[in-house]
Amino acid sequence: MTFRLRNVPLLSRVGLDRADELRSNPEELAKGWSEAGLITLDVRGRVNIVDGQVVLEDAARSGDQPPEHAVFLGRIPGGRHVWAVRAELDDDSAPLLDLRRSGQLFDDTSAALLATAMAMLSWHDSAGYSPVDGSPTTPAKGGWVRVNATTGQEEFPRTDPAVICLVHDGGDRAVLGRQKFWPERMFSLLAGFVEAGESLEACVAREIAEEVGLEVTDVQYLGSQPWPFPRSIMLGFHAIGDPSQPFSFNDGEIAEADWFTRDEVRAALELGDWTTPSDSRLMLPGSISIAREIVESWAYAGDEPREDRR
Repeated sequence: MTFRLRNVPLLSRVGLDRADELRSNPEELAKGWSEAGLITLDVRGRVNIVDGQVVLEDAARSGDQPPEHAVFLGRIPGGRHVWAVRAELDDDSAPLLDLRRSGQLFDDTSAALLATAMAMLSWHDSAGYSPVDGSPTTPAKGGWVRVNATTGQEEFPRTDPAVICLVHDGGDRAVLGRQKFWPERMFSLLAGFVEAGESLEACVAREIAEEVGLEVTDVQYLGSQPWPFPRSIMLGFHAIGDPSQPFSFNDGEIAEADWFTRDEVRAALELGDWTTPSDSRLMLPGSISIAREIVESWAYAGDEPREDRR
């Protein structure tokens, strides 16, 4: 069977003009700073949120120019510049929520801002020294580059590609697995990081063989989603597997796996997600993950999209 994603994954929705042309224009960045919004993330990736929107403080209150460690995220609808910094927060003025556990509460603009801010600030946290010669590096171009203080060499943000795949039999059964550290009944798709010198399709086949011992064919791309935990991108696929093959948990990451019917998956989707109290045999990821969108797209292939399923 073939199917496609029914909806754009939550963290892939465009709610931000990244305004690349402004990063190399310090005059324009300085001009926009006076009216800019500022997002503060704490070390746990939490932010203040009100009514589904991340709280944007007045950037100018923190000084007359962007701090050295601030990152320019882009422009939101209306043209306002937005920056992000890492600092301590308290929840006296607004609740503290994080993107991973509460992403479904954020609007598209807030989700795009936070996905970018989390990935970029995580990179800065670990990129203070050059990987080439160990010299200190300093931020430049709105935080999108770090410059080697000795050689002037530029270092750019790193994104780690990972594949995530729904294995199905071409009909009404699909494989879902549970990692050994997850609670009982929590299942999702099989996933893993792309290795050096490896194509995405080869990675899908290798990861599935390593994790559950299945050989797959007809690997097809579905879509992608940033996953800023700390700075990855999830590349979604589906592939055909043979239910007569035995499972073999070769790399120790998966504790159990099974073939679930489309009806079983639909029933689990209607119950909610991992956070929903239930005694169901199967509980599935929440809407922030592309895994949820892939599972829904397979389970309801041929049906009209229904927004209230989220």
